[in-house]
Amino acid sequence: MGSLDNSSSLRISQESLGSLLHESCQFGAAHRYGKASTETGMARLSLDDSDKQVRDWFMEQARSIGCQTYVDEMGNLFAVRPGKNKDAAPIMMGSHLDTQPTGGRYDGILGVISGLEVLRVLASNNVETEGPVGVVNWTNEEGARFPKMAVSSGVWAEAIPLQTAWDLREVLARDGNPKSIKEELDRIGYCGKRGASYQTNPFAAHFELHIEQGPILEDEGLKIGVVEGVQAFKWFNITVKGRDSHAGTTPLYARKDPVLCACKLVVAANKVAHEFNGLATTGIFTTDPGTVNTMAHTVTFTLDVRHVKDEVLAQMIEKCEAEFNRICKEDSEKGCEAEWELLVDSPAIQFHPDCIAAVEASAAEVCSQLPEASGGKKLYIPMISGAGHDSCYTSLRVPTSMIFTPTRSGISHNPVEYCSPEDCALGANVLLGAVLRYDQLRARRGELN
Repeated sequence: MGSLDNSSSLRISQESLGSLLHESCQFGAAHRYGKASTETGMARLSLDDSDKQVRDWFMEQARSIGCQTYVDEMGNLFAVRPGKNKDAAPIMMGSHLDTQPTGGRYDGILGVISGLEVLRVLASNNVETEGPVGVVNWTNEEGARFPKMAVSSGVWAEAIPLQTAWDLREVLARDGNPKSIKEELDRIGYCGKRGASYQTNPFAAHFELHIEQGPILEDEGLKIGVVEGVQAFKWFNITVKGRDSHAGTTPLYARKDPVLCACKLVVAANKVAHEFNGLATTGIFTTDPGTVNTMAHTVTFTLDVRHVKDEVLAQMIEKCEAEFNRICKEDSEKGCEAEWELLVDSPAIQFHPDCIAAVEASAAEVCSQLPEASGGKKLYIPMISGAGHDSCYTSLRVPTSMIFTPTRSGISHNPVEYCSPEDCALGANVLLGAVLRYDQLRARRGELN
């Protein structure tokens, strides 16, 4: 077997990674925006037919390079390559293969495919790592079909009960009969027998490569973000109740119009976000009964509130609650009522210093070989992620960190989302180096004896 002493000479091929990435995107490709075969977005919703197809493809690819594969109760896919100590917990590279309804080819997908390519490079070079190394595809990270983001890594971390996750029903049902996660896992044949828990399926560490999904790296001419943590965020369902009545016979002063009220609440949340230098977003807005000439009796909308500090996020939500109460009572004609339902509570995350150090050392080595680094220019920076990821949950149980690559124009969750082949390969090589460094760190500490 090959030695890790020459691990710095190991390199992921830009062509091989690009070919594998776009091959995986044949399943669920949608929203063409150009003439090239790769100029489409993605509509691969979790546990739909295209997700089953890419899962089958992933497992076949992993087995072809000698990985052991298995599936847990949440449909999470695991591919592990043994090391010298075959009984040790594996270092896992993880992300997700599901997308938004109008998603792109890189969000989540790059992380999983890069992890697969890392294992392929190790196998083709006959490298024997000290402990096992693997890749995981987490189910329903996006929360687009089933409304709880990163739900499956949350179950693995035992932060979300398994039954709660299984019972989640889709929000984008086309036939008016929303299916549950458990029903769809069973339908596509990916409800595994292995327990979805860090206790029955332990990791040594978790590394996640991801596109930045923002403009900072590109705007500053940088190549790699060494992610040190993730900002806090909470998701809510807000239900506004009023009274349905005729649009032509009910004067304005006599109305209990929940649509008008809800619109004012969305605007109020935006003002709060500006005041605290945070973020507030509404992505789903529904009315019932939803006819042209009748006021609705109920409106539901989602509210996503974020800040880098937990205490400031709490202040933002408190201010929103006060403003919502005032608007419902004093600025909605005859008045409305607003009910809050918490969907996701993700506190600010600080990643593990050892994983951060491994990523930073790898980024320094990989970036130093770029022409842009001439003159000693540093092409990587520490960053805080604005978006939530599966790494938020894994960090509750094992050392974790992330790697960011540039995103063209900062656009994500959009068909034109793009990371250049060069930057994809650069990020994958940083991932490779970080994993090998952490593997050596475990050996030096005697954790594998």
